[in-house]
Amino acid sequence: MKKEKTCDYKFFTSNPKDCPYYLVTRVSLAATSVFKKVFAEAGLMELKPAYLGTLMSLWNEDGLKVIELGRRAGLEPSTMTGLIDRMERDGLVKRFPDPEDRRVLKIFLTDAGRTIQDTVASKVDHVMAQILSGVDDNDVRHLKETLRKVLANVHEENIDEQSEK
Repeated sequence: MKKEKTCDYKFFTSNPKDCPYYLVTRVSLAATSVFKKVFAEAGLMELKPAYLGTLMSLWNEDGLKVIELGRRAGLEPSTMTGLIDRMERDGLVKRFPDPEDRRVLKIFLTDAGRTIQDTVASKVDHVMAQILSGVDDNDVRHLKETLRKVLANVHEENIDEQSEK
């Protein structure tokens, strides 16, 4: 039997800055805006912040099946289809049938997708250093650990079914 995980913290208050959902959403939107600007200034017009998880996964191991790529990037299969469409349109990836099963597609980086890795890594490191400026390294490690747990909770649980009625 699965152990019940609960949190007694009161999340909804009249101050949005006391709500973790509000804070996570604001940080995500603000960071995405900064990344869009930084990528454009670097001449990476084809690069969208939404592509980062997929690109990082392919830079780690090229030629992944769509389902595996989605798992590694943390994206649903339905999301992957549109994302891969856009990444292919933008010249970063190509789809090829798996030689062992032609019903399955494998995703490979193009030369353009490969050659931007160092620039992207540099820009991401720079932006994240600015975003996390003044935050202690131990706090950054704890933040990442906490966010991984939160993400796992969201993926593991059917939150809607557990909502209070």
